[in-house]
Amino acid sequence: MDVLLRRIPPRFRLSRLLSRIRNILEVTHFPGNKVILLPHGGDFFPALFDAIRHARSSIFIEFYIIKNDATGSLFSQAIRDAAARGVQVSLIYDALGCFDTPDHFFLQLRQAGVQCLPFNPPTFAKLHWLDIRDHRKLVVIDGRTAFLGGLNVGDEYSGYGESITRWRDVGIRLDGPAVSELQRLFCQTWFEESGHTLAPHAVGGEAPLADADVVIVNGRPHQNRPVIRNAFRVAMSGAESSIQIITPYFVPGPRVVRSLLRAVRRKVRVQIILPSISDVPLVQMMSRAYLKPLLEEGVEIFERQGTILHAKVMLVDGQWVTLGSANLDFRSFHRNFEINVIVASEDFGRQVAALFDEELTKSKRFDLAAHNARGRLERLFAWLLAPLSRFL
Repeated sequence: MDVLLRRIPPRFRLSRLLSRIRNILEVTHFPGNKVILLPHGGDFFPALFDAIRHARSSIFIEFYIIKNDATGSLFSQAIRDAAARGVQVSLIYDALGCFDTPDHFFLQLRQAGVQCLPFNPPTFAKLHWLDIRDHRKLVVIDGRTAFLGGLNVGDEYSGYGESITRWRDVGIRLDGPAVSELQRLFCQTWFEESGHTLAPHAVGGEAPLADADVVIVNGRPHQNRPVIRNAFRVAMSGAESSIQIITPYFVPGPRVVRSLLRAVRRKVRVQIILPSISDVPLVQMMSRAYLKPLLEEGVEIFERQGTILHAKVMLVDGQWVTLGSANLDFRSFHRNFEINVIVASEDFGRQVAALFDEELTKSKRFDLAAHNARGRLERLFAWLLAPLSRFL
């Protein structure tokens, strides 16, 4: 029976998934897309800059962090050149994420004709909203091509995961009808944040570019039923042979843990790659507090060595992929604006499976003995920080 189930084509399995999440708001499905895996930041940024150079009408950009470093300078020059060619360039950047980026960086963009909108800048009038952040990483070009994933704009995201200064991350290029929804969501955020309407690039009907089915999962703060978390859980519950996860911040909460445990009890092989070194050590401490019940049930945990892991990918049954800006943590579930995609494609699944296998060779197994060997101080900090898990 398991062999027969694994032979079900991805699009039919995606239809079955969609039937289970059809009542979840902010989830839309588009067949006929082309998806290209950009497995490293060193692949992502050259592809992005090349697409920006060939933009003809509009570029919509949304990033949590944009740094004033070498990569940020290349990014700035690319979009300023596009604006000089008459391309409409609109940029949303998170005010807190870009707190260290000097004002003159964005002033230079504005002077070049780029529309810049800081997301949720701190004000005394809405202190209670300071915690709500735009964590998306998204570029939409001419309403036809999109780039998204886990990468911010900065030097640490732009390499091949070879050192502490060049992190491990991943993104995609997406062409096809799903891009229209990403463009719509960008324009919606622009209106909600600025009060002004942004005219989207009109896209006519086109023949399918390829055979990838794509689901857009739009996560927003304070949803009654967090769509990002529910999409992860539904994907896990539909797994029949394997779940492979790469995530930098793993504070999933009891519901996601239960979904993973149920998968293991169905004889699904579950493998999770986490960072051995984290840019947020407090989150890593809390993360390890969730690992014991998973390890006891046979979930395979690994820690990526040699760099900081920042990629966010889940592969189910080797056939369909969840990828985007969202982490498996409370902040992504409840407090951030996030964008994830679910891609059903055998070819794309094979590419992500190869990526996961590559990461395993650079990772070290974290077993129950290693978990139990944690120092008392680390356990104490994890216990003290537990009430703050929704905010870190």
